[in-house]
Amino acid sequence: MKIKIKQIRSGINRPSRQKKTLEALGLKRINHVVEHEPTPQILGMINSVNHLVQIEK
Repeated sequence: MKIKIKQIRSGINRPSRQKKTLEALGLKRINHVVEHEPTPQILGMINSVNHLVQIEK
């Protein structure tokens, strides 16, 4: 089962750590959607930028 991650807010004016997390998730722009397996590493990355992304099952 995969989860869909959608970027809903911009990474502009965010700390570089959050920008790199978005990049590592594969998100490039607002409304961009990527799919990932819900591994502990991915879930931790989502948790650190949860104010910038939306999760769809």
